[in-house]
Amino acid sequence: MGQVDEPSDGLPDRRDSSHDTTHLAIGRILGARGLSGELKVHVLTDFPQRFSHLKTVLVGDELEPYVVERARLHRGIVIVKLKDCNTANEAARLRGKMLSVPLEEAVPLPPGQYYWYQIIGLEVWTAQGQFVGVVADILPTGSADVYVVQAEDREVLIPAIEDVIKAIDLDGRRIVIEPMPGLL
Repeated sequence: MGQVDEPSDGLPDRRDSSHDTTHLAIGRILGARGLSGELKVHVLTDFPQRFSHLKTVLVGDELEPYVVERARLHRGIVIVKLKDCNTANEAARLRGKMLSVPLEEAVPLPPGQYYWYQIIGLEVWTAQGQFVGVVADILPTGSADVYVVQAEDREVLIPAIEDVIKAIDLDGRRIVIEPMPGLL
């Protein structure tokens, strides 16, 4: 029941800019590298090789388009050179901004895997027909994501593991769970 293109990364972001459903965040700019405007980018995708094929990328909340001149993996991060970003100062101004692509450019996922934007907003029901709440957020953990479900009077944390998640119906906007004892 894994999510892809938004893995656990230890950063305090929500990875999708207020749950934007038109663009997918694939990286966060850490800062400048060198003097020529190259950027160090923290990868937010399970498909880091996608950077080497990018022609354009959208930067920041403004989704400003930039042409990608080159990109390469380097020691767990991606080094990206954007056209018109030619100095360390220009690169430094982009620090902290997200790099995004339109959803149409999202890497297709295998069956049983979902992007976070597909999960957030789904209703959660037990296999016995009890309404639990609506997925409000997703917390990345080391082994499996945890769905933050807003119930009527509290938040419920649902581990996204096969023992608990029994069905995800995107068309029906519903997740069916078999809660472990004490979960609810």
